[in-house]
Amino acid sequence: MTLTQFKYLLSIVDNKLNITKAAESSNTSQPGISKQIKLLEDELGAFIFARKGKKITALTSFGEEVLWYAKKILQDVDNIKLLSDQISDIDEGVLTLATTSAQARYILPEVIQVFKEDFPKVKLELKLGSSEQIREMVIANEVDLAIATDLEGVSTDLVLLPAYHWFNAIIAPLDHPIKKDLKKLTIRRLAKEPLVTYAFSVGPDTSFTETFNKKNLSPNIVFAARDADIIKTYVKMGMGIGVISGMAYECDDHEDFIAVSGENIFPKCTTYFGFRRGMILSRYAMSFINLFAEHLNPKLIMKAAETKTQDEVNPLFSKIELPVKGGCDQIKL
Repeated sequence: MTLTQFKYLLSIVDNKLNITKAAESSNTSQPGISKQIKLLEDELGAFIFARKGKKITALTSFGEEVLWYAKKILQDVDNIKLLSDQISDIDEGVLTLATTSAQARYILPEVIQVFKEDFPKVKLELKLGSSEQIREMVIANEVDLAIATDLEGVSTDLVLLPAYHWFNAIIAPLDHPIKKDLKKLTIRRLAKEPLVTYAFSVGPDTSFTETFNKKNLSPNIVFAARDADIIKTYVKMGMGIGVISGMAYECDDHEDFIAVSGENIFPKCTTYFGFRRGMILSRYAMSFINLFAEHLNPKLIMKAAETKTQDEVNPLFSKIELPVKGGCDQIKL
């Protein structure tokens, strides 16, 4: 058995059992990757993949077990490298983050500025995506850390550290008739209006939609986008009432919009830090997390990293009151 064989195994699974794509992503040939998997199966004396002709169709139950150990072995190899860095007290390298556009635009700039002053030799790489895309990037070992909402309960492969709570903000043009109802705005009143919100809020299983469904209502979403600034643009045009994250409402926005916190209408949201279970974090990675959320100190991070399940992580935060982050105070978030 070799590390290369394990890497090829993970690549095939990550590429949805497509050997051609796995070979391309691994910078090797299709016959080469097939040969190595065949050698691994011969050595183990059992099939890792089920096949129909020459086509791989699924992992066998044995293959599922091998995959689990292969992931662990490759993670341990990465951890050995990180241990070496920690012993050497090396404060240089690459820290790759996956996050949403809202976090990148409204929360991270100040954190990154301070971090770069503390660790000038560390290169930061930022990848943007939805919560689902972010989760996949972390599990696929494409990034070191995830910063996103809606990560809870989606995977046992991640350690999730709660960073802060936030609420939605509801915005409308300055002359909109809903202005007279803002102080006592209800979900029923909101359901009467065309809505402009995030693309990830559209769908039957989202917390946004469920909030309406609980009152036997349906949201009238007329436009959806991934970016809050785009939502603001179309609200300003008069397309509808906007529902954005509270952090995206800036003080300058009061010149164009009336706004109110959605905390009495929509459920509280939580932003998490996530990293692969079993991963050893570098000193500068833990420092970045601590800069982002003061209660996430290195000691607490290391305790969470040693857990086997998220159920073991959650009690670590049971007595910690998470901060609430919002935008401009004028919407009283």
